[in-house]
Amino acid sequence: CRASVRRELGLAADALLGVGIDRLDYTKGIEERLAAVDQLLTRYPEYRGRFTFAQLAAPSRTKIAHYQKLNDRIEQLAAEINAKWGTETYRPIALLRSHHEPATVFRYYRAAELCYVSSLHDGMNLVAKEFVAAHDDELGVLVLSEFTGAARDLTEALIVNPYDLQQASDALAAALRMPVGEQRERMRSMRRLVSEFNVYRWAGRMLVDAASLRRKERMVGRLSSSNQTAS
Repeated sequence: CRASVRRELGLAADALLGVGIDRLDYTKGIEERLAAVDQLLTRYPEYRGRFTFAQLAAPSRTKIAHYQKLNDRIEQLAAEINAKWGTETYRPIALLRSHHEPATVFRYYRAAELCYVSSLHDGMNLVAKEFVAAHDDELGVLVLSEFTGAARDLTEALIVNPYDLQQASDALAAALRMPVGEQRERMRSMRRLVSEFNVYRWAGRMLVDAASLRRKERMVGRLSSSNQTAS
């Protein structure tokens, strides 16, 4: 995966790669994500020419004007960053705007040194857990927005406020510099959690919670009946 993805992107075999996987949606924080990459290259010049961020962005609600404008802003921002830091043989942002099959997404997860999930408002966010599940080599670093539900579970990720571009760029640099031993320790812990708290565990919890709620409703009903009888 590592070599083939780098060939597809026109990167050197030893290039550092980050990845983001999202629908083109304003809640995903893609603009903030690309801006954090810009800050990384501004504040950590050693990564210029070495680090590329591949954003796989599936078009979403393309007939809605708000989403069309978002798409245009993201495309413009990527172009500006590439013009600012790119060369004839290097572009820091690879914006891949199309729907991608699961097998392709898996290859990009596996090829990347880091995954940045920068959601501004999200539920669980499965991308974070998919990245972890894909790395059975126990390598790679997850940089994760504090505004995702997954941040409460995946505490071994580097948790950031995506609006804070300095903090986010520091986290990206920390991810790229992280020793292999620490990567393995963090990833092993997250993979264990993802494996244990799977869809069956989630469904079981939902059923238990539903049963508990039903019991409470019955108790309230009995109390109401008792009060009416006493009156």
